[in-house]
Amino acid sequence: MASLLLIDDEPAILRALGIGLRARGYQVHTARTGAEGLDAAVRHRPEVVVLDLRLPDMDGIEVCRQLRQWTEVPVLVLSAHGEEDRKVAALDAGADDFVTKPFGMAELEARIRVALRHRPEQGSGPELQVGPLVMDLAAHTAAMAGERVELTSTEYAMLAYLARNAGRVVTWELLLAEVWGGRYGADSHYLRVYANRLRRKLGLNPGQLLVTHPGVGYELRPP
Repeated sequence: MASLLLIDDEPAILRALGIGLRARGYQVHTARTGAEGLDAAVRHRPEVVVLDLRLPDMDGIEVCRQLRQWTEVPVLVLSAHGEEDRKVAALDAGADDFVTKPFGMAELEARIRVALRHRPEQGSGPELQVGPLVMDLAAHTAAMAGERVELTSTEYAMLAYLARNAGRVVTWELLLAEVWGGRYGADSHYLRVYANRLRRKLGLNPGQLLVTHPGVGYELRPP
């Protein structure tokens, strides 16, 4: 039974989501403020956090930043229509995905399932190596020139898929479908944000190892 943490200041939304997700077999914890949510994340160690960006005590983006200081738990943010800048800022702060209000339970659960698929497995296993980058696919770890790189689950999933196809251009449509699911065919801005995050964490210059093919996709190019 997967454990979820819902952080939202609207009691009706918390109640409806709690009932719907528990009926689908999830263990659900709730919080109505950012501070309560951060405390609940420490106490319950959820497997996915569903986070509203508008909270009474602090910005949801700041909650995401504080979570990222100590955990790589997948974070799914809830936002309103017309908040594109806020969505990008949330992704930059470490969020893995977002759902725009209003949304249906089927869409939310589908995105939760995607987040859960990216959880790390236990133990060590097969490795992928692309130049100085080494990825352990079972332990869910990545190292660059021998130094471990801390990645969120979604960052890791994107990098691993590119590593499996090293030397080939992966179209952005295929990358979105493989990492985020089939509902994301038009959300190419996800990839720009995540490519920039990966380059920053890997210490790459533009065009080095992770190559952008404008209007087409991305390539992990061996040196």
